[in-house]
Amino acid sequence: MIHFSDPGCPWAYSANPAFAVLRWRYGDQLRWRLVMIGLTEDAGQYEARGYTPARDAQAYRRFRRLGMPLATEVRSRVPSTGRACRAVVATRLTHPGSEWAVFRALQTAWFTTALAMDEDENIARVLRGVAGVADDAVMAALDSHEVESAYQAGRAEARAAAGSPTEFQRKAAITDGVVRYTAPSLIFVGGDRRLEGGGFQPVQAYDVLIANLDPSLDRRAPASDVGAVLAAFPEGLSTQEVAAVMTADNDPVDRSRAEEALIELVAQGRAHRTPAGNDALWEAPSAERSPVAAAALAGSAAPE
Repeated sequence: MIHFSDPGCPWAYSANPAFAVLRWRYGDQLRWRLVMIGLTEDAGQYEARGYTPARDAQAYRRFRRLGMPLATEVRSRVPSTGRACRAVVATRLTHPGSEWAVFRALQTAWFTTALAMDEDENIARVLRGVAGVADDAVMAALDSHEVESAYQAGRAEARAAAGSPTEFQRKAAITDGVVRYTAPSLIFVGGDRRLEGGGFQPVQAYDVLIANLDPSLDRRAPASDVGAVLAAFPEGLSTQEVAAVMTADNDPVDRSRAEEALIELVAQGRAHRTPAGNDALWEAPSAERSPVAAAALAGSAAPE
């Protein structure tokens, strides 16, 4: 599975409940590869399109309907995404396998704090909360030839959507002269077959693609116990992600039921709750704060 994404895209962030469901259902039967799109290299690109700090905050308020925690603090300026993307790539090269935790931590900080995530100080601040990642090593590699080469290779891969099913479905974009995959886009590859779930999609769309690629896979039933969900996701989950993992097929997501069970778990000392944006992040008790919760806490004292 090729996952085209960007830490600064609210659609990509809002798709996390669907990705949690895929991870729960199929586990390590799916092999994921994360590719950074690099939506903008300079904040001026967003400003030229009419983006402002107030417009961003208003947009985040509207994205709350999709369930992920979002803050509406107005930043001092609109940040670009290329620097945070490079941090993900640098993590992959210096700490292979940890790029997913760093990506999620950067996403969380982007959408639940007022930090400008194109500033090295803020990126390092978030990295310090990710267990097993040396923030100084990642930051030292950010401007290296190896990171830049890998990052540009990913950007080129993301900008090869012309004539694809994603473009056919009008889920592609042209913002810098070529047709690119939008965030998030999932490409499912099995043998010599390649199926695309371009742009923001419901989890049922992904499930249909997987079923057509390999119906021999084990498909885990929805979770019935919130404790089991948190144990399976040590990095922590939002309320909406937990609720999605507990939802059967086409049933509506029962967020209220999940939150009630999570609150009970906290009362029993079997879970931690970290406020984030307009909601919270939940994790099983552990000696170290998860990267998701750490990212939320990293910006908690940031000026509005």
